[in-house]
Amino acid sequence: MFQVVRRAFFLVVLSMLSVSAMAAPTAAEVVKQTTDELLADLKANKELYKTDPSSFYAALDRILGPVVDLEGISKGVMTVKFSRKASPEQMQRFEQNFKTSLMRFYGNALLEYDNQEIIIVPGTGRQEPGRESVNMEVKDSKGTVYPLSYTMVDLDGNWRMRNVIINGINIGKLFRDQFAQSMREHGNDLNQVIDTWAETVSKAKQSTKEPA
Repeated sequence: MFQVVRRAFFLVVLSMLSVSAMAAPTAAEVVKQTTDELLADLKANKELYKTDPSSFYAALDRILGPVVDLEGISKGVMTVKFSRKASPEQMQRFEQNFKTSLMRFYGNALLEYDNQEIIIVPGTGRQEPGRESVNMEVKDSKGTVYPLSYTMVDLDGNWRMRNVIINGINIGKLFRDQFAQSMREHGNDLNQVIDTWAETVSKAKQSTKEPA
C-alpha cells in the first residue's frame, strides 16, 4: 500500500511539474528573460557593436523584435484619426520604418549600459484584463536610480510590449506627439510623414536630452 501511495504521489507531482513547465511565461518573466538576453549579448559583443552599429540593431531586432507589439504601437503612435485612413501598404511601411527607428532609439540608450544594477520591482497587479505594467529600476555606479515601466499586453496568450516609460519619459506619448507634429508640418501628407520618420525620431531623441 505504501508503494502505491508513494507512486501515486510521484505521478501527481510529476504532472504538476509538467503543467508548470508548459505554462506560458508571465509578463514580468518575459521582460526579465528579454532583458537578460539583451544584456548578455551586449556584454559579449559591445566592442563590436561600437564599431558596427548595424550588427547591434540586427541583434536587437532578433531578441527584442518578437516581444514587441509592433502593430499596436504603430497604431497608437498614429492614433485612430490617422491609422483608420491609412492603407494597408502605408501601415506596413510605417511599421517597418517605426521598427527600425525604435531599435536605434532603444539601442543607443542600451549602449550606454555599463553593468548597472537592474531589478524588477514587485507589481501591484493587472491594470485591466490582458494588460500589465512591469516596473524595473536601473541603479548606476553612483547609486542613482532610474525607473522603467513596460506596458505589456496579452496577445493570444503571449505577452508583448506596447509601451515603455523611461525615467518619467513616456516613449509612446513622445512618438505620438512627434507624429502629430510631423503631420502638421507636412500638411497631413501621410506618405511624407512615413518617409521622414527617421528624422522625426531623431528630434524625439534630442528632446529626451533636454532638462525637465
